[in-house]
Amino acid sequence: MDDSQLKPLPRQRSLVWEILQYFVPFFDPEVRNWTIEARLLRWLTFLWLFIGLVVLFSASYPVADAEFGDGSYYFKRQLIWILLGLLGFNFIIRIPIQEILRVAKWILLFLLGLILLTLVPGLGTTVNGATRWVTIGWFPLQPSELIKPFLVLQSANIFGRWRQLSRQHRGLWLGIFAVVLGGILLQPNLSTAALCGMTLWLIALAGGLPLIQMGGTAIAGCLLALTSISMQDYQRRRVTSFLNPWADPMGDGYQLVQSLLAVGSGGPWGTGFGLSQQKLFYLPIQYTDFIFSVFAEEFGFAGSVLLLLLLLAYSSVGVIVAMKCSDPVNKLVAMGVTILLVGQSLINIGVATGALPTTGLPLPLFSYGGSSVIASLVLAGLLVRVARESHGANLISLQDRRQEVMQKSRRKLSRSPYRG
Repeated sequence: MDDSQLKPLPRQRSLVWEILQYFVPFFDPEVRNWTIEARLLRWLTFLWLFIGLVVLFSASYPVADAEFGDGSYYFKRQLIWILLGLLGFNFIIRIPIQEILRVAKWILLFLLGLILLTLVPGLGTTVNGATRWVTIGWFPLQPSELIKPFLVLQSANIFGRWRQLSRQHRGLWLGIFAVVLGGILLQPNLSTAALCGMTLWLIALAGGLPLIQMGGTAIAGCLLALTSISMQDYQRRRVTSFLNPWADPMGDGYQLVQSLLAVGSGGPWGTGFGLSQQKLFYLPIQYTDFIFSVFAEEFGFAGSVLLLLLLLAYSSVGVIVAMKCSDPVNKLVAMGVTILLVGQSLINIGVATGALPTTGLPLPLFSYGGSSVIASLVLAGLLVRVARESHGANLISLQDRRQEVMQKSRRKLSRSPYRG
């Protein structure tokens, strides 16, 4: 073997390491050059994800064992979704927000097309009376979940540059946002439509839109929600059962009653990991919508407080990142991501504890579901990316990044003992 065969090895190792960093994000040497907020958000995301995986394993084990003869069935499938989500997470934190914004609107329009596709009879997949999924091959997609990161990006891009845009451009995108919300509402999926609507409204409010217009939009949104509840019988029953679940504990109030029993059974310190009784076929959909009930039963009031403190820490860092942003679009992206991730978590917890009517919103990074976990990790990646660009952080384009990798490879090659 001559020297010419040995020379490429350092470069090959460098490229392999670059690829592996996308799959194993926990040991990235570049993190030490990030802002403190970006590093905190990164580890808070991993901690949140780890706790969610542990709870999902416990919550889904009895059902998976009964249905498939494999207690870890849902857990193993979730690991696949998480791997895909981490690829998106690591890809996004390495790309400047401005480059992501250039393609965000096209991805949003594509996902809007999938949402409208679910409304066509025979094309959408119906689960529990709602047609929210599109199956492509063996891969089930829930476009109303996947659209969330791009809804935040595009709304931040529009409302952050509101005064620079023409009236026609504003009207076009307001109409598209309305079609997105309407399409989700018709699936029917009132909870996701309401969450996306509130996120859009808060981003627009933070963007400085006139208060009169914001007030009128809020009134219109409330009237639309009331209309949907009055027309959809199951939504109306959810509201009435929320007011008094014990009036029909074996019917419409069953989910909430069992959830309250699980939360109350946890006591101060919980029953212990894996020892929940309500998950043994008493509590319905315990690994998705009511996964917090299992968590509260097994880890008690103390564990629930620690989870709320985790959400508080995440939202606090997110707000700090938004405040440090000099670019208005980046600021709105940070605020939108924080509102969506933390707000959805609080709504899910509020439902499980009886503080809010029952909805179909999953608990981000906890609940089972590929579209949900991928969307949540993409959102978290966007917030980390904004944190990297805030407070004087250096912006590196994809071309500069490739050049930097090539320069590192050349320096390693020049120091290699195999160099002739």
